[in-house]
Amino acid sequence: PSRFGVTRAEKSSNIHQLLISSLVDKADLSVNLIFKMMKSAAATLIRHSRTTATVNNTAKRTLAAASDEPLAKTALNELHKELNGDMVPFAGYELPVLYKGEKGGVMKEHLHCRADGSASLFDVSHMGQIRWHGKDRVAFLEKVVVGDIASLAPGSGCLSLITNEKGGIIDDTVITNAGDYIYMVVNGACKYGDMEHFEKQIDEFDGEVAMEYLGDDMQLLAIQGPGAVDAVQKILPDGFNLTNMAFMTGVDTTLDGIEGCRITRCGYTGEDGFEVAMPAANAVSIASKLLEDPTVLPTGLGARDSLRLEAGLCLYGNDLDETTTPTMGALGWTMGPPKSRRRLEGGFLGAEHILTPEGKFKKVAKKRVGIMGMKAPARGHTEIYDADGETMIGEITSGTFSPCLKKPIAMGYVETKSAKAGTEVMVKIRNKMQKAEVVKMPFVESRYYRVPE
Repeated sequence: PSRFGVTRAEKSSNIHQLLISSLVDKADLSVNLIFKMMKSAAATLIRHSRTTATVNNTAKRTLAAASDEPLAKTALNELHKELNGDMVPFAGYELPVLYKGEKGGVMKEHLHCRADGSASLFDVSHMGQIRWHGKDRVAFLEKVVVGDIASLAPGSGCLSLITNEKGGIIDDTVITNAGDYIYMVVNGACKYGDMEHFEKQIDEFDGEVAMEYLGDDMQLLAIQGPGAVDAVQKILPDGFNLTNMAFMTGVDTTLDGIEGCRITRCGYTGEDGFEVAMPAANAVSIASKLLEDPTVLPTGLGARDSLRLEAGLCLYGNDLDETTTPTMGALGWTMGPPKSRRRLEGGFLGAEHILTPEGKFKKVAKKRVGIMGMKAPARGHTEIYDADGETMIGEITSGTFSPCLKKPIAMGYVETKSAKAGTEVMVKIRNKMQKAEVVKMPFVESRYYRVPE
């Protein structure tokens, strides 16, 4: 059972059934009253069905982008179709937004990922995997990303940001010290632009560094949820100790006996989980092996989007772009704490637009915040106004109906003076003003793994 229990619709239906049973035993109550109660229960279930359909349709509209270019296919393309994947264009690839069937749909797939003992399998092979070589690879990377790469111990990783000359975010990325090389994963929709940017910076760099793009020869799967550790353990070599594997660490290994693979304990759902990389020729066999576990459910882009939003995580292109600095995006922590080396030294592109010489954050005009309290979901580009509804102070960048909280949630940018949690605002949804409030994120408590002390 989910830690969030039964749905509101199920609760309401059960309550109505109990009430009706009680009423029937009391002959003095009219049949009309019983009929009204039954009608109310049916209406509740209909509303629940409509919400599920709305979430599915919204996911399709949000994630499926029309394109005249031929779509690339991951190694799992045919497997997705065999599993009744609803395929859409995304980041230049044909990928499943959801899976049809009794256990499918954005709502069910989302709740499964958060349910105790369960895990969700995502195909994220569209993302860009890069290996960095050369004796000056760390020095180079610290010129193009904001994080402290030099301090990463072998096997350790971090979330970082690729910035431009003005301090705007080109992409977000996970970087791991793999010992003999640096392993980087960038967003699928940005990867070619990222690499073009890197090549330009390499040309201007006075040092020894080489970029190796792994392309579609290496595929990437994410397995997320409370049950991910048990599912992944089955395909790892005997004696592989996941108990001592911290979140944001990774290592080269074999998977289901296949050489040339890699596992990283990370993910983008707010749950414990892993990203596993393997040669394209072996992707189907490894995915199929994971799916043999009855607790593992194939899951599409729709649920991945709603899960990351509940976790307060950004989607590049929606919540971050090249005009957004790390401090605007509430991601200043990626540069380290106050007085840390990267904050004091800077040295990355655009640092002078973000940091003072003392390593403090420069003031910004707007900040990313969470928004809740509206009755209807606020989608991207929904306008945010002050509490009086008179002055526009910002805009929603991502919004959805939270399957876990059973209410609308959103994130967006507001003027800095209005960014404090608890600030009352108005959002303009379908030309009508609705009351809302600035809140802290994540919306749902994260459960990232911590090694036992």
